[in-house]
Amino acid sequence: MAIIGKPISRIDAFLKVTGAAKYAAEFNQANMAYAFPVRSEIAKGAISSLDTGAAEKSAGVLKVLTHLNAPRLKPIDPKIKTGGMLGEQRIPLQDEKIYYSGQYIAVVIAETYEQARAAAALVRVNYAKEKHAVELKAELPNGYKPEKVQGENAQLNEGKAAPVIDAAKNKIEQTYTTSTENHHPMEPHATIAVWEGTDKLRLYDATQGVMGARGSVSYFFGLEPENVQIISPFVGGGFGCKGSQWGHIFLAAMGAREAGRPVKLAITRQMMQTNVGRRAATRQIMAMATDDKGKLTTIRHHTESYGNISEFFEPCGKPTAVLYSAPLREITYKIAKLNIGTPTYMRAPGEAPGSFALESAIDEMAYKIKMDPLQFRILNHTAQDPLKKHPFSAEHLLECYQVGAGKIGWNRRKMEPGQVRKGKQLIGLGMATATYPGMRGAAAARVQLMKDGSVTVSCATQDIGTGTYTILAQTAADALGVPVEKITVKLGDSSLPPAPVSGGSVTTASVNPAVLSAGEKLRKELLDLAIADAGSPIKGKGPNEIGYADQKFFFLPDHAIIDSYTEIMRRNNKDSLEACVTTMPASGPGLGPPAAPCMESPIGTEENSDSKKYSFHSFGAQFAEVWVDEDFGTVRVKRFVSVQDVGKIMNEKTARSQVIGGVVYGIGAALMEETQYDPRWANPTTRTLADYHVPVNLDVPQIEVHFIGKPDPHISPIGARGIGEIGITGVSAAIANAVFNATGKRLRDLPLTPDKIFMKT
Repeated sequence: MAIIGKPISRIDAFLKVTGAAKYAAEFNQANMAYAFPVRSEIAKGAISSLDTGAAEKSAGVLKVLTHLNAPRLKPIDPKIKTGGMLGEQRIPLQDEKIYYSGQYIAVVIAETYEQARAAAALVRVNYAKEKHAVELKAELPNGYKPEKVQGENAQLNEGKAAPVIDAAKNKIEQTYTTSTENHHPMEPHATIAVWEGTDKLRLYDATQGVMGARGSVSYFFGLEPENVQIISPFVGGGFGCKGSQWGHIFLAAMGAREAGRPVKLAITRQMMQTNVGRRAATRQIMAMATDDKGKLTTIRHHTESYGNISEFFEPCGKPTAVLYSAPLREITYKIAKLNIGTPTYMRAPGEAPGSFALESAIDEMAYKIKMDPLQFRILNHTAQDPLKKHPFSAEHLLECYQVGAGKIGWNRRKMEPGQVRKGKQLIGLGMATATYPGMRGAAAARVQLMKDGSVTVSCATQDIGTGTYTILAQTAADALGVPVEKITVKLGDSSLPPAPVSGGSVTTASVNPAVLSAGEKLRKELLDLAIADAGSPIKGKGPNEIGYADQKFFFLPDHAIIDSYTEIMRRNNKDSLEACVTTMPASGPGLGPPAAPCMESPIGTEENSDSKKYSFHSFGAQFAEVWVDEDFGTVRVKRFVSVQDVGKIMNEKTARSQVIGGVVYGIGAALMEETQYDPRWANPTTRTLADYHVPVNLDVPQIEVHFIGKPDPHISPIGARGIGEIGITGVSAAIANAVFNATGKRLRDLPLTPDKIFMKT
């Protein structure tokens, strides 16, 4: 693999910097109309009456759809697997019920965007208002205990940790809170719907999963899946909110059907705050105990969070289930129902807020027993999954610790806080462990070689800004011995060979093996042609005697004996050759994926069948240096070192960018990101991106990224795990732990705003 791993620049970069890359809202159609939603002004209750008269008479208006006249779609049936993933367990405009402020309750279709938006403001609504719930702590007594969390027991060893903790000499118990955070990718959600007759639908949609979107839309509109095409060649960031199907995609399709022409619906930044999910706020009560030598005897992690009209809640106990060698761990959940927008997946769901609580508590426990927090982690390190009792497929966490400690200068850290300053700046070092599952699913890919030597790789996966186009080209280049510049990659179209949603850091581990296998199959077919070809210089040679590079086969004992791909195609009258392969997770260590014909049905992520022998996880170490202003309480991250063990690195440049992005995301969660709600109306007072603070250039320090880079021999023949989410995990805890080391003030509530530095504990 000579090209895989190299830090080549993105093959789609030129299209992006020149504006030629088209995103969902840019596929304008002839005779296209525009849709704008009407949103609820109450948080709970029902619509008692609607007056759309003024809106219907407004200039340019074609249709106003409400629950009274909108098309009836199929009801939700949890027994039916559509391949998609609804953000909310409801379809808009099917009934009069209101669950949160900002909920879509009507949609206006008009000739122009401005006309649709102006008319939407003219719709008059009367409500039967009910008392809403908006405060997590107040509603927890009325909450429920879920039975499952992502298919696992949600109440693990409930009540078993208390006797061990109560009897322990060395123990802590603390509560940590994280705020509600919102997705704000550069590209807001948008959909353009185009009907061809009454039974075929084409959607240009900003999505992380074209196959899932096809599955959901085809089911609810009663269409054959092959008659629904989802096109999403470029996605301007997703981070989880574009992994599910939200109400706007159905509104656009309904509007286009009723208007009899293509319809575009692009949501606003205000709608990003309410209508496409968020990371829910959490309260996490952590307790742990050690023996006299500092070995953990038990960890208890109880998460309290909220949900709405969805089964999803923040699975914060996930890192506690994987890290450290405590013989007993208790992981439980309690969920309140609040009348605010439905929570959903957000970069490293569960691991990001969960690692803040776990890794802060680990730091507190280490300080209590007067042990260096790095040494405490090393002492309690585990090389096997604590719950499954399986070894990890590949695990180099101790090496991550060693590299990170050396890079940050951990040996200069003082055990007692508040010992290092520069003028008014208090300086501290903190660290945390990072982890995220190594998931792989079934995926299919088609590789086509043309007689001019060009190659096309096709797959219904998505590039959500992570570099998927580039690493798939690198993989095909290695499989075929073809330069990257000769390869075209086609993605983001549900009519292509299917692949999983680009979420859960699953794409690299799933799709690249399919491309590799298809490329190898194609190369073998081409070689078979040459060996059987009387005109070939390598006729009759054994396959094991032949090498390949630069679009040529060559005889290994004598490299002067060569045959080019184009000549083989010409002599055999082939305009093209192609191979289409579906790869499934490997059935045994090092065996590689079995090949199968390309599948045309939706594919979801699935567990690697090797999980009966191994546990698949990535690991890392996060180190932060912070400066805290003694007078103003401002926290500045001055240096950050992130060391990651994610298997083989597919592209050094794009992988580094992913980790840097994750660290920046974590800095935002640690220091500033927070959506607040007005309890009177249950609407967000943090209304737009102008109100919702995220890190800007001056907030981001020098970020050093280092990779262990050792392949995982069990996840696939390539040995790469996903990298998109692990970069954020542990970041907030590393920063909070550094703040404690700088100031002696233990902050347990995110974000770490200046007022909390001065607040009495």
